[in-house]
Amino acid sequence: MDKLVLYLKESYHELTKEVSWPTLAQLQESTLVVLSSTAILALLIFLMDALNSVAFKTLYGIW
Repeated sequence: MDKLVLYLKESYHELTKEVSWPTLAQLQESTLVVLSSTAILALLIFLMDALNSVAFKTLYGIW
């Protein structure tokens, strides 16, 4: 039990005193980068899927 208590105390100390947390502005910037990258990737996948579907229907005459 003592090991668990020591672990929790050391973890709390490290998270509150030694970790360098990002600022709100940095978090917002990172969030915008992730959201825009995700949107671009989703658009590219959608376009590839749509072109593949059109090509498949054209090749096999399924219109």
